[in-house]
Order: sequence, then C-alpha cells, then structure tokens
Amino acid sequence: MNHQVLFSRRVLLAAGALSAFEMGGCATGKSANPHAARAELSPTGKLRAAINFGNPILASRGSGGSSGEPQGVSVDLAREAARRLDIPVELVQFNSAGNVVEAVKAGRVDMAFVAIDPVRGADMDYTAPYVVIEGAYLVRNASPLQRNEEVDRNGTRVVVGRGSAYDLYLTRELKAARLERAPTSPAVTDMFLAQNLEVAAGVKQQLESDAKRVGGVRLLPGRFMVIEQAMGVPKGRTAAQAWLSGFIEEMKRSGFVADALKRHGIEGASVAPPRAA
Repeated sequence: MNHQVLFSRRVLLAAGALSAFEMGGCATGKSANPHAARAELSPTGKLRAAINFGNPILASRGSGGSSGEPQGVSVDLAREAARRLDIPVELVQFNSAGNVVEAVKAGRVDMAFVAIDPVRGADMDYTAPYVVIEGAYLVRNASPLQRNEEVDRNGTRVVVGRGSAYDLYLTRELKAARLERAPTSPAVTDMFLAQNLEVAAGVKQQLESDAKRVGGVRLLPGRFMVIEQAMGVPKGRTAAQAWLSGFIEEMKRSGFVADALKRHGIEGASVAPPRAA
C-alpha cells in the first residue's frame, strides 16, 4: 500500500511539473503574441525605430549626403518588422549610439539597434544579436605600438565615440591608458589627428575607411573586442522583446541578415550564430 501511495504521489508530481511546463509554454506564446507586441511597439500609432549613422555597418545615408535616404541592415530590419506587424514605421535618425540610448530611456523611440552592454541593460531589453562586429585600434605609422595588448599603458590616450559600446567597454577595461571622447564615432579619427592622440578606437570597418582617407596611419592587428549588435526596446515591454527575439532569429535563419549585409556592401561584420535553446 505504501508503495502505491508513493507511486501515486510521483505521478501527481510529474503531472504537476508537466502542467507547469505547459503553462510556461503558453505564457511564452502569449508574450510573443503579435497583437501585444504591436501595441507595445507602436504606442503612438507607428513604430519609431532608432537608426544610428554613427556605425556604418548598421546604417548609412544614401545618395544626397545628409539628406540621403537611410539604408543598411538596421533599416531593412526595421521596415520588415513593421511590415509584419502591419504598422507604419518612422526612422528616427541619430549620429551616435549614446544619443540612441538616451532616446530609448526617454521613450522617444520604440525600438533601437544597439550593441549589447550591461550598462545599457539597465534601461532596455535585448534580443539575441543579429550581427557581430570587431573593435580595432588605429595608430600612426610611426607609433611604437604593435599589438592590442600594448595600448593599456601610462601616457597612452585613447579616443572613442562618446557613449559608444567601445567607450563603455574600455571604461571598464583600461587601467592605465586614458580615455578621450569624441562627440560621435565617425569623428574619432579626426580628433585623434587634430589633438595628436596616441590611439583611436572604434568599428574596424570605419577605421579602415578612415585610414585610406587620411593616410599615414595603420590598424593594429586583430581586434581588442567583439561587439554583438542586437535589437533593443525600453525596459518592461516584454511582449515586444519576445516577439522581436523570435523575429530576429528568423531573420538570421532565413538569410535575410546575410543578404542585407551583402546588398549594402558591408564587410567586417558576420551574422551572429543562432541563439542557444
């Protein structure tokens, strides 16, 4: 009899665990419901997507200079997300990641394309990354620095874009070198030259382009960090975060992200691997 009671209890416990698992699955399904996501992503009736021109891998202006039409992988993803949710999209344009993050915190945008960083995680929730890019150092040809590991020394001044992922990372990591901050990431190399600083840090592709433009400089071999670029929403918009997480996995799996990178001629970035189950 005791064995029968014990068996019954085990059956009930197993059934309860299965029920809890099924309920959890249902809750996840509800949180990823497109109707709930639509409401959280368009409180003003449209999806306000932050587009950051400070990172040329993500977005750039087309022909027409400063008035050119936004283009790039983040632009394509924003438009595709809005199309699937059947809501209009407004591309809110910024020149630096720091300004994007402030706009998210202030509720001026509903979705952003930003690098994953624990500091930013206090104010927004991320999807898994969709692309991975490299951070590199730029020095003058005559610089004694030859390796990334040699940068963090007394007397070395490293310029980064204010509020960028590189700024946040190097603020934590550098112990001896001193950080200087340019107003935006595209302005880093010019400030590096104008103020005769020792090192410029930023997106590898941007620095490679700058090296061709200004001459007399070189990139240190390899990379000092890897940045994971993700979609982010203001903290607490759980349905939006859940729906976008599924969306971004599909965009990677289907080849959408890879095709966008190729179509816009982007080098120096790779599609992020699938999120672990």
